[in-house]
Parts: sequence; structure tokens; C-alpha cells
Amino acid sequence: MKLISLLILTLFLGKGCDSKTDQDINTAVIEYVANTRGFYQKIQIEKQFVSITEDRTGNEKTKPEKISDEDWKTLISLFEEVDLEEIKDLKSPTEKRFYDGAAIANLQITYKGVTYKSPSFDHGFPPYEIKKLVNKINSFSKQDDEY
Repeated sequence: MKLISLLILTLFLGKGCDSKTDQDINTAVIEYVANTRGFYQKIQIEKQFVSITEDRTGNEKTKPEKISDEDWKTLISLFEEVDLEEIKDLKSPTEKRFYDGAAIANLQITYKGVTYKSPSFDHGFPPYEIKKLVNKINSFSKQDDEY
């Protein structure tokens, strides 16, 4: 009898004990900004649409473009791998932005009403923990290799 009740408790209590909960990218807004004195780029992703602007004043009207289903699936997978709580503590692998060797970049994710913002890092050299996600975000930009 003890064995049966233990199995039943394990089944009921174990259902919500996943080590990592799925993050739903459809409710997230992802913003990647890279800038320096002569360069500015903002990539915003929301609900399978991407908007890219090079106008730091915010006056440029950009038309969001739909992300292909294949790219969206990849983006979902990469988003789910990121630990949002750790973003604020990430360390940049390089320091080229300190001497104008690279644009200053930031990743900001707003998810379920909470904003998670990374420390500054070099454009093109993101922290290892978010590297795949940032590279995928940058792949939507036609200006990716310009700076």
C-alpha cells in the first residue's frame, strides 16, 4: 500500500518539476542594439516579426518583416536555451569597445513583464551564453558585416 501511494504521489507531484520551464518566445520582445559614434543598429523581434533601424533618433519608420518558419523555429530553440535570470551577470569575452575597436552592443529581453538586460559587450563578440542567440538575431540584418 505504501508503494502504491508513493507512486501516485510521485506522478502527481513530479509533473511540475521540470528542471527548466519552457519560455514562450511569442510573449517576448527581443531588442539588440549596437552603436558607436558612426554606427547605429537596432534589431527588434516580436511575434515572428523583425524590425531593423539605423536611425538612433527613433524617427525612422520601419516596416516589420515576417521571419521565416524555419528561422523562427531556430530562434525559439535558441531562446529556450538562454537563462534569462543570468543575462545581467554575463561577462564580455573581449574589450574592443573600450578603444573603438568594436561597436557597443546590448541585448534586452522583455518577457512576462520583466526586462532582462545584458551588460555591454562588443558587437560581433557576445558572451558565450548568448552567442548563438545574438548571432541568429544579427543574421536578420543585411548590415551584419558592415562594422
